[in-house]
Amino acid sequence: MEKIKKIKKVIIVGAAGRDFHNFLIYFKDNPEYRVVCFTGAQIPGIEKRKYPASLAGKFYPKGIPIYPEKDLVKLIKKFKVDEIVFSYSDVSYQYLMNLASSAMAAGASLRLLGPNQTMLKSKRKVIAICATRTGAGKSMVSKTILKILKEKGYKINAIRHPMPYDPNLKIQEIQKFSNFSDLEKYRATIEEREEYEPYLEIGASIYAGVDYQKILREAEKDSEIILWDGGNNDFSFIKADFYITVADPHRVGDEISYWPSVINLLLSDLIIISKTGTAPKESIKKIIQNIRLFNKKAKIIKAKSLSTVSQPELIKGKTILIVEDAPTVTHGEAKSYGIFLAKKFKAKKIIEPQKVAIGEIKKTLEKYPYLQVIPTMGYSKKQINDLEKTINRAKCDSVLAVTSANLNFLIKSNKPIVRVKNEFDKSTIKLIKENLPF
Repeated sequence: MEKIKKIKKVIIVGAAGRDFHNFLIYFKDNPEYRVVCFTGAQIPGIEKRKYPASLAGKFYPKGIPIYPEKDLVKLIKKFKVDEIVFSYSDVSYQYLMNLASSAMAAGASLRLLGPNQTMLKSKRKVIAICATRTGAGKSMVSKTILKILKEKGYKINAIRHPMPYDPNLKIQEIQKFSNFSDLEKYRATIEEREEYEPYLEIGASIYAGVDYQKILREAEKDSEIILWDGGNNDFSFIKADFYITVADPHRVGDEISYWPSVINLLLSDLIIISKTGTAPKESIKKIIQNIRLFNKKAKIIKAKSLSTVSQPELIKGKTILIVEDAPTVTHGEAKSYGIFLAKKFKAKKIIEPQKVAIGEIKKTLEKYPYLQVIPTMGYSKKQINDLEKTINRAKCDSVLAVTSANLNFLIKSNKPIVRVKNEFDKSTIKLIKENLPF
């Protein structure tokens, strides 16, 4: 008689993105495993939800609980877990291995699922755009390529790395954003708006959600080419015909020391070094050396971008408050571009964020005390309200908003909001166009 295999107990360690994808693709209907819970990190409040039974499948009639990552060791012991499956991105190797060591000391093994287990295959041609860190400039690359291919006459749609932050995950199973009303329909957070609004502004559609097998099939219906717009520095969910990675010369060394940046470098056909107009030459030289340690064949483009400030007269000689894309300056640890622009446009004074922040914004600044700007925390109504109150209580002339989301849609500011838009210069667009396979 054949011996019955022991069912392995698993915790998926995530941040409301790849964790759900890995579950659906690999674990959902796998009789050899039981996922006892998810853990959540990076995004405030995501650990207070439950992965619903309606998405979880036959082995999970009560759904799957989500707990804070800080409780991981207790959870391993409580549920007698065999494996933890690390399933999110943009963490240092040091952080990842410290977490792995804690889990292993508690008795569990560490597992990382790779492309063969998690990448979906499309019926259409696919261009994947990924990065070495969050905030590297990936969204600008994605928008540029989409515009180039649309101008060539291709039917192209984008699929965005998941950001399912709504408490009701079921309504986020498959999302399609084709106009600004869809942002209201799906109760998009500020982070989601930062990613989706640039597509909507150029008349393009973008898909996202929870179940990427279903999302891909839906996007294929009206596409000749699928554009994968990755999140953080995660690798693509879809097997690509052409793979692009965006590298940031302002964070040299991160491309070889943050998980899973090197996977993106190794898979790349084209590597775009962003922000070269503001980066030191030595940094650009060093990042090229690091790239070539892992990928000697990929074409490398040094990209330059142009920033347009909507009302520069509201910056020059003025006291300003800077609001900046939260993931980029918080766990992304990027240098503030807002401060660079404030100096470039000769602002008189920059308000210290710690002196005006309240509520959830204040808590975020306490977690990231080095920040010199207000992060666009907007994952809940409370955070959006606190962001509005923080802006309105600041004694300044104007707000410099370094985010692709239009904050005027979400808050009522008692002072003008100056928007920043970034585009590649003509020479960079030409180089990207020449190096695309389609």
